Amino acid sequence: MIRFCRSLAWTAAVLAPFSFGVTAPQAQTTYPDHPVKIIVPIGPGGSYDLVGRHLADVLSKRTGQAFFVENKPGAGTVVGTQAAAQSEPDGYTLLVGGLSNMAFNSALYSKLGYDPLRDFVPVALVYRFGYVMVGRKDMPQTRLADIVAAAKANPGSISVATAGVGTGQQLVAAAFMKAAGVKLLEVPYKGSPPAFTDLLAGRIDLFFDSIAAGLPYVQSGQARGIAVLSSKRSPLAPDVPTMSEAGVPGLDVDSWLGIFVPAKTPQDVIAKLRTDIRASLPDLKERFEKSGGEVWDLPNDRLDAFVASEYENWTRLIREAGIKLD
Repeated sequence: MIRFCRSLAWTAAVLAPFSFGVTAPQAQTTYPDHPVKIIVPIGPGGSYDLVGRHLADVLSKRTGQAFFVENKPGAGTVVGTQAAAQSEPDGYTLLVGGLSNMAFNSALYSKLGYDPLRDFVPVALVYRFGYVMVGRKDMPQTRLADIVAAAKANPGSISVATAGVGTGQQLVAAAFMKAAGVKLLEVPYKGSPPAFTDLLAGRIDLFFDSIAAGLPYVQSGQARGIAVLSSKRSPLAPDVPTMSEAGVPGLDVDSWLGIFVPAKTPQDVIAKLRTDIRASLPDLKERFEKSGGEVWDLPNDRLDAFVASEYENWTRLIREAGIKLD
């Protein structure tokens, strides 16, 4: 979730063309009456897979019908998401959707085989987690205000690792640079582990990663926690300030994940899924908190507008930053 320059007027304009004249297929009298596939558009491991597998477990127990995960990686999250968009809209193929496949990809790729807003309906957003800015432990600037001042005085003098083009880590860094009005020297890596290796060795100044990934290094004293990019401090690191508290107001970034279905899925099937997922959230609370995130239950009447606004804000940011994957 990114909360700067949000335009609800744009949201209404985008959603309006797709709100009328759609005839839904005939729904099943009892749903689900056979196994339900949840497409996870990445390989095993990571937050998408975590959400898919935990939801499959609790929904199987609640409904008495099998929900199972199919990992379908490729081109980031594109291959699996496109497969879900092309599946039968009957409620028996679900998709784990998040910032990557529902907000980032449309700007990162010049040609995408699906439209996040036109081809999908958000059923429920259930999980979110924050990011933290970590700095090397011997960095002379110990506070965010000092880092911003140094970066403004000497653009490019402070380095920031990225975990690859188009990754959440790179785009969060871009969001920070825009909000703070600074230019950092971006150093690309193939994933988070090598970036942390160089940060701990003192070869890189800063890195943005999930709270779950970054805080262990802060808690062990190997790195310094500069600020979290969420609206409130993390209970896992109550001493690390928010960006607003530390001097960069208006930057509130959360990553989120949930379940989406193909457009034209019957409304009664969507309603049943929403009921079952919402009833299952208490069973997910402890599991999600252990992963460094939290259960999220965004009201149904806010889902479409929220996803559309995230799409708009991140698309604008990515295009302004000139980040492309093709």
